[in-house]
Amino acid sequence: MRQLEFFDIPSPCIGVCESGPRGYCVGCFRSREERVHWHSVDDSTKRIIVQACTRRKRAYLARKNKSSDTDTHFNQGSLF
Repeated sequence: MRQLEFFDIPSPCIGVCESGPRGYCVGCFRSREERVHWHSVDDSTKRIIVQACTRRKRAYLARKNKSSDTDTHFNQGSLF
């Protein structure tokens, strides 16, 4: 049985519309095609896009945290 949708799925846009190095928006993590066709796709497709954006953001933050951990920690060697 298909679940009834009472509300529109909102756009994940946060107003930072800029393409990153991998081609995804640095604000919402949607691809160009996903941004362009957002208003013409159905709710199930929007849900899939939002889930993909969430995965992309998690992966980005994991990469960022991993690189910042190695950059910011200073390991002092032995003085003797």
